[in-house]
Amino acid sequence: MRVVRFHPPLITGCAILISAFVQSAAAATLCVNTAGSAGCYSKIQTAVSHASPFDVIRVAHGTYNEDVTIGIPLSLLGAGAGNTVIDASGLANGIYVDGYDNPGLHHVTVSGFTVKNAQYEGVLVVSASDVTVSGNHIVDNDKFGPVFNPVASGCAGQPAFETDENGDCGGGLHLMGVSNSIVSGNQLESNADGILISDETAESHDNLLIHNTVKDNQLECGIVLASHPPVDSAPPYYAPHFGIDHNTVADNISANNGVKVGGAGVGLFSDGNGPGRTSDNVIIRNTLTGNGIAGVALHTHVGPNFGAPADNMDGNQIIGNYIASNLADTGDTATPGRVGININSGGGGSPVWGTVITQNTITDEDVDIAFNTPATVDIHLNDLRGGKIGVANVCAYDHVATCNGAGNAAENYWGCPAGPGWPGCSKTYGANILTTPWLQKPAANEDEGGDNQQ
Repeated sequence: MRVVRFHPPLITGCAILISAFVQSAAAATLCVNTAGSAGCYSKIQTAVSHASPFDVIRVAHGTYNEDVTIGIPLSLLGAGAGNTVIDASGLANGIYVDGYDNPGLHHVTVSGFTVKNAQYEGVLVVSASDVTVSGNHIVDNDKFGPVFNPVASGCAGQPAFETDENGDCGGGLHLMGVSNSIVSGNQLESNADGILISDETAESHDNLLIHNTVKDNQLECGIVLASHPPVDSAPPYYAPHFGIDHNTVADNISANNGVKVGGAGVGLFSDGNGPGRTSDNVIIRNTLTGNGIAGVALHTHVGPNFGAPADNMDGNQIIGNYIASNLADTGDTATPGRVGININSGGGGSPVWGTVITQNTITDEDVDIAFNTPATVDIHLNDLRGGKIGVANVCAYDHVATCNGAGNAAENYWGCPAGPGWPGCSKTYGANILTTPWLQKPAANEDEGGDNQQ
């Protein structure tokens, strides 16, 4: 007898497709123009307030003086960043995707706008998923200005979930407690920072930042993944942070950021207020030049040396980036000169495990790659072209009492075939750095026969 088997997953998939079709068919398209003519609204917020889930709102060219809050799934589409402007002068934000007051918010798209002059963030996304922010110019925000204040909440008028605004009061684009979202093709400049991912309201995970240009944000970093205390967590015993993990930062340009106060091209941080987590993120194929500290900086500021729980900064990968002409790291994460990549536990001694640094090209730095952590950092197949220090264990320079970390720096190209320390080659600095075998040719030209190695 032939048995015909029934496959429930296929039926489920069909049901999903049918549901999606019905949902799409029910969606409406609303329009906005400055005159409110031809059946359109004159204000973006009015259109949003009249929209139903999954509607599309098309905004015509012009300037709109608004702070737009979105609390349902919808697509907000401008007529191109050069044509459609949200001027948030005197207002908190230009666009606020509010999943904090609308739990479960998902499927929001924001595209085709210039957003400028907000008091805090130009675009703020909180506790949402499946958000797309693409093709926008986000410029000249954080007009409130910097607040360098040891008190965590240093910015008057900020909502309670902004738990760690003590160096700036906003920036370009802030994703807080956001997951499975895409930030693509945006230009962010002249804000405090460019793009910030943080975790005050929920875990931020599985987001993609790709093909953005982030430049001249002079008060903070270009792109920041920073773990902050949860909402309602109080000193001195801050709760464990939700975490920032499994995010990808790919194919971005981050240049000339943080030059006034010291900000990285890409920063992976935990703020020191309780055990933080910034782990298992991938920084790949970015161009990171002229920033105020390292091209890529990883900082953990607390840990066992201070009698505190360790941060979790493990498993981050730094792959295939072009890094040049960045400035020195300072404070408890110091480097002896300008630095390309700095993996640093500071004085707290939280071990940073599983860091992989590979296939990067680094030039015009005093130190190409620095580390200070009681763990092993893997450094392979990089082109170390700075001509000074290729790999440095800066633990002793950083005045840490116990220096037991190591760098496995085998199979790198040190700027010439002879290897580290030879005339014309970069050299090492500090203890516990393995350099053999090294590459005799740039890593990009490594051949399969193995004669590229010494």
